[in-house]
Amino acid sequence: MRKQNLIAASVFAVSATLSMQASASNKVCVFDILGAQGDVTGMMKDYVLAAKAMGGKLELKTYTDERTAAEDFKAGQCDAVMLTGLRGRQFNDFTGSLDSLGSIPSNKVMEKALATLANPALASKMVQGKYEVAGIAPAGSAYIFVKDRSINSVEKLAGKKIAVFDYDKSQAKMVQKIGAQPVSSDITNFAAKFNNGAVDVVAAPALAYKPLEMYKGLGKNGAIVRFPVVQLTFQLIINKEKFPADFGQKSRVYWNAQTPRAMGIVTKAEKDIPAGVWMDLPEKDKDGYIVLLRDARIALTKEGIYNPFTMKVLKKTRCSVDGSDAECSQNLE
Repeated sequence: MRKQNLIAASVFAVSATLSMQASASNKVCVFDILGAQGDVTGMMKDYVLAAKAMGGKLELKTYTDERTAAEDFKAGQCDAVMLTGLRGRQFNDFTGSLDSLGSIPSNKVMEKALATLANPALASKMVQGKYEVAGIAPAGSAYIFVKDRSINSVEKLAGKKIAVFDYDKSQAKMVQKIGAQPVSSDITNFAAKFNNGAVDVVAAPALAYKPLEMYKGLGKNGAIVRFPVVQLTFQLIINKEKFPADFGQKSRVYWNAQTPRAMGIVTKAEKDIPAGVWMDLPEKDKDGYIVLLRDARIALTKEGIYNPFTMKVLKKTRCSVDGSDAECSQNLE
């Protein structure tokens, strides 16, 4: 009788454990500067529904402070995190190097690059340690915001104060390279520094213009330079030990299918900026700036900030879109 009770207790314990596992949710930390009402959270809510078919039961926790979201993820308080590619580089430098100077010059190149990264052939590159990239969404080009339209060339940036993120070492290095003064900032305060005059220049996507009230910093004399310095991304990073083995690849395919939706949000944000705010560079100067960004990108790759394999993939992608570009016949990246 005692043996039967022991067996029954063991069966009950196993059943209870399996039941708890089946009902347990994976918590996802989501960075959205607009909080629960933002576009990122909106896309993640739809992802929660789609993830059920992939074997995932997700619960979202929204953060307006990206650093805290990343730290909570590292501490194990979340099983996954949605954050910018710049901050996500610490978890995977392959996809984290997508957000690199001048490497993705157009939306078409971005679309092709994201489709390539969703291919199972690159699945091994999505995993570094226990972390796996389970999706990437475009966040638009980072443009240069200047407080004065007279700052219309690289030479005129010399001596100016430019906001840089501490966790992206490429920013300070680039700012120093052009003779400007880097001012340590974070995604939570860079816009405020621009708006209150603490810095003269920032790089930001169109998505930041209205919600962060960056028109206040531009005033009557400022402008946004219509030249993409960096293409930004949002990236979903999971602790792969907490998800089914094939979850990551299924998730990447899902997010690749969301690229048009994300691009649509970005395009709308760019169109919503008044036409008079934009400032176009002279056509004769653009090639020079492209070379400047390329040279900086090559140097930063040699310094170990950008992943060299990512740079090769992106060069191949650029040349598949425009094979006539001079770089396609050069072996620089």
